Amino acid sequence: MLTRRGFAGLVSSAAMAAEWPQWRGLARDGRSGETGLLKKWPAGGPPVLWKIDNLGEGYSSFSIANGKLFTQSQKQGGQWITALDAATGKTVWEVAAGESFPQDRGPGPRGTPTVDGETIYSLSADGTLLSLAAATGKKNWEKNILREFGGSQIHWGLSESPLVDGTRLIVTPGGKEKAIVALDKKTGRALWSAGDDAAGYSSAIAFDFGGQRHVVAFTAHGAMGVNAANGWVQWKYAKVSNRTANIATPLYHDGHVFLSSDYGTGCALLKLAAAGDRVNATEVYFNQEMKNHYCSSVLQDKHLYGFSSGILTSMDFLSGEVAWKDRSVGKGQLILAEGLLYLQGESGVVALAEATPTAYKEISRFEFGRGQYPLWTLPVIAGGRLYLRDQSKLACYKISA
Repeated sequence: MLTRRGFAGLVSSAAMAAEWPQWRGLARDGRSGETGLLKKWPAGGPPVLWKIDNLGEGYSSFSIANGKLFTQSQKQGGQWITALDAATGKTVWEVAAGESFPQDRGPGPRGTPTVDGETIYSLSADGTLLSLAAATGKKNWEKNILREFGGSQIHWGLSESPLVDGTRLIVTPGGKEKAIVALDKKTGRALWSAGDDAAGYSSAIAFDFGGQRHVVAFTAHGAMGVNAANGWVQWKYAKVSNRTANIATPLYHDGHVFLSSDYGTGCALLKLAAAGDRVNATEVYFNQEMKNHYCSSVLQDKHLYGFSSGILTSMDFLSGEVAWKDRSVGKGQLILAEGLLYLQGESGVVALAEATPTAYKEISRFEFGRGQYPLWTLPVIAGGRLYLRDQSKLACYKISA
């Protein structure tokens, strides 16, 4: 996975501000490093730069790099990955990316493409994994991870966003002894597999700890940490699993891993400790104060902000003590930039609020609206713009000051 430190060595800070290269941003933590954004929106919302209404069905969010926006959708009897001009919304290229996936809670793809330099990787709801040239959409390789690794389709469709970690591409097909698989990102060849669990709906993260590279994935029956070099399972933690749908992305900070799920379950903080060539995980707390459903929490100044079921909640990261709860925009999604929370309710309300443990302090809000299904697609900030999607509708707002 590209880290902020590693990515900064490759491009200028100005270029970084225009990038959101993967699920939940540069570090998979829901935070944008952009500056110079509006501190308050005009009545009715920020200015609209462009809109399209023919993108296709699906909940896929966006990755943005080198002036292009990449997302997935379902139309014309199949799933597609699409590259758009991020400044205008015009289609640059489209590539077929799997069979049609019907679902009563919304058809089509769920995962977000991952940009890695000149290559993008995408995983469709039916298990189709693609490596494509970012500039043209030319296919490098393709495989179906369910068929190849013996996984079974999960009820609401595979939903993860592939993780690039150095030369590896990490996915969770959920096969027997193949819960997590590392592939050579250039060829798609399997490097190692680990764990014995079905797939969840979450996306994996990677980080350095205890002298090794560590991958954490939240699969169907719990979370597990593995050595990224060889797939050796270091620890497992099942208490936070709800056995229905584990969706939220794990969060790593300063030797700790935060995990959360809904369906009445709760959240946990695990403290990591190196022991020789192993890494162990010990529970710091488990409580029901932060029950993330499809939303993943963000961390700002030692406090987590996330939707606990339908209630926006601020909670101390290390103690699990709640600072405040507020109904805000209702159940939804959120990301963070310049110390402000960008909140998107599944009913179509979008709001801007301070990320402070003092109290809920809303600054602005407007109506984006929603169609047949809830507004579940994660918003994205890149290049002074805010991107929002409701199925086939995609809108770009100017939020630079």
